[in-house]
Amino acid sequence: MVEKRKYKRTQSYLFVDGYNIINAWDDFKDMTEDRLEEARELLVDIMEEYAAMEHVFVILVFDAYRVKGNGGAVESREHMDIVFTKETVTADRYIESEIASMGGRMNDVSVATSDYVEQQIIMARGGKRISARELELMVKSAKGRTRKTAHRIGAKEPFFSTLDEQNKKKLERLKKKLT
Repeated sequence: MVEKRKYKRTQSYLFVDGYNIINAWDDFKDMTEDRLEEARELLVDIMEEYAAMEHVFVILVFDAYRVKGNGGAVESREHMDIVFTKETVTADRYIESEIASMGGRMNDVSVATSDYVEQQIIMARGGKRISARELELMVKSAKGRTRKTAHRIGAKEPFFSTLDEQNKKKLERLKKKLT
């Protein structure tokens, strides 16, 4: 396995079986045959944005179990880790191992996969399961909330009208001096 990480009890974690999600979401339907790397990069971007919006730490796992001689790799980012498993290790096995290493002490751990057997194992170990479809809806919902917030902020009164009277007068005097 890739080196063990330390988990914080108060942090929320979301493990994502990357290829399972890519194969399940419509957004990736035309990419799975000949643009898999592009699909991976797009999923990384989507999950990194989601992690930041929802204040959850994402561990996005891609299996490399069929890649001969692959020793595995982890790319750490602010809100997520991207894991490429080593040869012979599936994403399912990696995720199961990480959940087991937490020992049930964790506050909030979820796993996104549509693999039924994997879902049962995760729930038996104390994790929450999220199907690929549910994750897709969660991501879209979070983006929608962010867009609404951004629109609300942008629609507020112009800067000048938010100032108190004293600062408005100062700006008016400054404006007169400059013209």
